[in-house]
Amino acid sequence: MLYVIDGYNVTRSDPATRDLPLDRQRDALIARLRARGAELLGRGRIVVVFDAERATGAPAAPNMEPVEVVFARRGSADDEIVRIIQGAAARETVTVVTSDNALVARARTHGGGRVRIRARDVVFDAGGRGRARIGPKRYPASGAGIPAGGNAITAELKELWLTEESEE
Repeated sequence: MLYVIDGYNVTRSDPATRDLPLDRQRDALIARLRARGAELLGRGRIVVVFDAERATGAPAAPNMEPVEVVFARRGSADDEIVRIIQGAAARETVTVVTSDNALVARARTHGGGRVRIRARDVVFDAGGRGRARIGPKRYPASGAGIPAGGNAITAELKELWLTEESEE
């Protein structure tokens, strides 16, 4: 499994890093992924891609397992991510971590059905979310015996009852 992280898409939205200078945003994300990448994403190789044109300060720490850092030198980080997908999707499943809808569309187009998308908040530090759930969300009240669709029934009854009361 290969995880490709849209670096600034994550750091500029993460409450823990968004107010930091760009070099510190990068360093914080890379350190987090080195320490907790498998916990947050799953086992596999992690590649974090940043736009080189936004790079300020000294480059982040050298590439070390399991995180590789790539600065897009030709075009944007999105272009570099698509190049990585094209090179890897024939051999393995690629998971792209981003909330950039244009990148999502490009990744799916160039991934040949071997691309998964995960929202950027899966690697946020402040959220304490840990590993993001893959698949449909569970109905939260199911443990209390309330069936799926229970909220719709409640809303319909409220509408009927509240409308009748207001007419009196």
